[in-house]
Amino acid sequence: MGISRALEISISAIEAEKLRMEAISSNIANVNTTRTLDGGPYKRREVLFLEKPLSFDEELYIANNKIEKKTGGVKVAEIVEDKTPLQKVYNPTHPDADKNGMVQMPNVKLSKEMVDMVESSKMYEANITAYNTTKKMMQDTLQIP
Repeated sequence: MGISRALEISISAIEAEKLRMEAISSNIANVNTTRTLDGGPYKRREVLFLEKPLSFDEELYIANNKIEKKTGGVKVAEIVEDKTPLQKVYNPTHPDADKNGMVQMPNVKLSKEMVDMVESSKMYEANITAYNTTKKMMQDTLQIP
């Protein structure tokens, strides 16, 4: 394992955060969607991350050289629907209102999505910075006479 492994780990995190940002964007876009293709209101989506396992070669290298086991980066395990209850809003003029005038709205809270978006954006930036720093280290190493 060399310094290029750090680049691969940063790339895995950048790709994972990109998917997380896509889910957040979808949640924000559907904050008022009361009808989906599956029927019923839109359900908020969350991205679950999982530690990316090391390859066999990396595991073998670690075992042979008796070094501390490192992580292999991050990957998206799955995108799941949030289980929080849907919101009910009184709006008897809405086409999807029930006989009592209540409309089931998505379980998306704009304030939560904005906080998640800022966090995801900062994580994306941090991993871009880590990538660029590692790349600069590699370039500097090539300059050694």
